[in-house]
Amino acid sequence: QIQLVESGGGLVHPGEALTLSCAATGLAVDKSTVGWFRQAPGQEREPVSCMASSGLTDVAHAVKGRFTISRDNAKNTVYLQMDNVKPEDTAVYYCAAAETTVQAMCIMMFSQHDPARAYDFWGQGTQVTVSS
Repeated sequence: QIQLVESGGGLVHPGEALTLSCAATGLAVDKSTVGWFRQAPGQEREPVSCMASSGLTDVAHAVKGRFTISRDNAKNTVYLQMDNVKPEDTAVYYCAAAETTVQAMCIMMFSQHDPARAYDFWGQGTQVTVSS
């Protein structure tokens, strides 16, 4: 059974840092494309970052220079390092995965309509609230 479990969310102040984790079971993150998405209240889900099996990564323009995706193959876990957070980063953050080594999923994440449809497996989400 494939399962993704996010953790690390919480309440932080603007300018602070937070690291989200996505622990996977039943699939290998280094043989998958893993993405982070977020959904703020009343807004549509949006892609945040992705990592292909090759290690190729991309991040949304809104978080470029502040958020970094990485993974630990030994722990089968993907991380989202969030630095210099802003109130507009407040959302529920989800990790998602697809068992594919095709880089196109990640390359096209921010240029295609509803990239979430390509991901087969989802975590339950973790709340991030940025407030002073």
